Amino acid sequence: MHNERLKNNPLATKQDVTEALLEMLRPLENCFSLHGMCYSTGEAQYGGCVAELEALLRPLWGIIPFSVGGGQYPALDKYMCKILEGVNPKSPSYWGRLDAQCQRMVEMATLAVGMCIAKDRFWDALSSKDQDNLYNWLYQINDYTMQVSNWRFFRILVNTAFILCGCEHSQERLDEDLTAVDSLYDSGGWYIDGGQGRRDYYIPFAFHFYGLIYAKVAVHDPIYQKKFIDRATEFAKTFPAFFVDSGEAVPFGRSMAYRFAQGCFWGALAFADVEALPWGQIKFLALQHMRHWLAQDIFTPGGQLSVGYYYPNQVMAEAYNSYGSPYWAFKAFIMLALPDGHPFWQAQEEMPNTSESLVIPQARGILQRDDKQVQYYVVGQNIQSWMSLSQPKYEKFVYSSHFGFSVPKSAIGLGHGAFDNTLAICEGDDEFFRMRYGVENFEIFEDYLYSKWLPWPDVTIESYIVPLFPWHMRLHIVNTGRRVTLADGGFAISRDGYYKPASDDNSCAIIRDDSTSAIVSLAGGHEPQLVWAEPNTNLMVPRTIIPSMIAKANPGKHFYATAVLGAYGANPTKYLENPPRLAKENNGYLIYNEDKRIKITLEKTAVCSV
Repeated sequence: MHNERLKNNPLATKQDVTEALLEMLRPLENCFSLHGMCYSTGEAQYGGCVAELEALLRPLWGIIPFSVGGGQYPALDKYMCKILEGVNPKSPSYWGRLDAQCQRMVEMATLAVGMCIAKDRFWDALSSKDQDNLYNWLYQINDYTMQVSNWRFFRILVNTAFILCGCEHSQERLDEDLTAVDSLYDSGGWYIDGGQGRRDYYIPFAFHFYGLIYAKVAVHDPIYQKKFIDRATEFAKTFPAFFVDSGEAVPFGRSMAYRFAQGCFWGALAFADVEALPWGQIKFLALQHMRHWLAQDIFTPGGQLSVGYYYPNQVMAEAYNSYGSPYWAFKAFIMLALPDGHPFWQAQEEMPNTSESLVIPQARGILQRDDKQVQYYVVGQNIQSWMSLSQPKYEKFVYSSHFGFSVPKSAIGLGHGAFDNTLAICEGDDEFFRMRYGVENFEIFEDYLYSKWLPWPDVTIESYIVPLFPWHMRLHIVNTGRRVTLADGGFAISRDGYYKPASDDNSCAIIRDDSTSAIVSLAGGHEPQLVWAEPNTNLMVPRTIIPSMIAKANPGKHFYATAVLGAYGANPTKYLENPPRLAKENNGYLIYNEDKRIKITLEKTAVCSV
């Protein structure tokens, strides 16, 4: 559902942003429950008590900054009452003891930040008994071994809160965790989230968000204060490329249900007084992103944020997404902690100048764009299989701010698999498809990306992806020891309302007033097919069609080439008139697109081993 009051809010001033926060808090005010808050059904990997705890604490990411910035939220007393019951071991509402890798650790960060930046309300105002209960419940986090990932910041913030509140803390854990976070830093402001190299929105909405809070409050640690500020400043140079002028960010990776948390980095810069870009640009990026989101169909009939992306959708959810999880989006309200006279609020919004093409090796990809759409070409993420739908969320060839991406309901059949922007392969005609998962080698060049992956031990696929926005070209070398069927899928596009299919022997397309998705075979061996994807597989729209090319290959070595179009804006069909061209030359190919000329040497294999 849409919330018309939010949709019509101009979000131009601090008062506008405050009204948006209060409007989103109202549907929660009658949802208090035994362990916190409850307003829906459905389970995550953690049980009901923890889901209620999460649903109670995540709205505090907005309430706490609002209070720090001078706001008075009447229902805060109810939140505090439930928190003090939750940390009291003698209360029937007690949140319980931790266990390893416990979701409670994640939510502890909210209370820790309250103690750090709103000490008068979250510590000083408590009785000594309540302080003891809160301290003892939070201190549990020091008793557990923790994975080396963004999770280390939860314990960093807890021990920092203890320092600021004059409590005994674990300096050993604090030093260990800061060192662990330091070990995950790559370069250019980018971290690596975990042992297998995730590079996604957890870099801005976890590493930098928490790092900037630490930099603001940890006056006892000038070394890490400077590190976190310098890294955030460096990150701000490239991160604007992920946002379209109208505010959308490219959906990519896990935890898309957190929605406008994608833009919380900009508010965190302001909170930490870090002018990494001109204040007008930081303000534009923060507020334009929020404007975009509050115009979307993201609310339940009860008015709460739903699990989903552009619409309520459990299909794309993570195992750790409960009904309260989407309120991590409230991190974007950290800007409300700023006083009215802060340069962030006083600046005139200014759109940043962003390169039309940007290679970011640390993000494992290339971004290309115009003012309407960003496309993000990715390779080499190699994500763990325990994550829900990790392949479609990380390992497709390209992700789009307009077309989004799709997740499967089943691996059986192209419609159930919804294989947009990837190469899906099955053995013979069994229709049990798989897509790229893990790569043996990859390399990122200035003009294209290369990967080598093995769907079976006797099948090798080398893919060259050449961004030519809004086109891109795919060259696949398939060396197979068995008979296979391959499906090269284009951009998923809405099939609701008016659309026009267009196809011939070498191409197929779906044409709409403002969008066109097309795929063209450039080297033969394909048959065009419009794949009707299962409902609710795409993050952007519930019902889509995927223009695709199908090839059947006997044992041996085969070469396939396609040009894929994902155009959005005025007259998107104009691009169909001049697709990219491919010409054989010696040991490789020449690619022509308007004034571009790119040489691909197919015999050159990548040397970047994962």
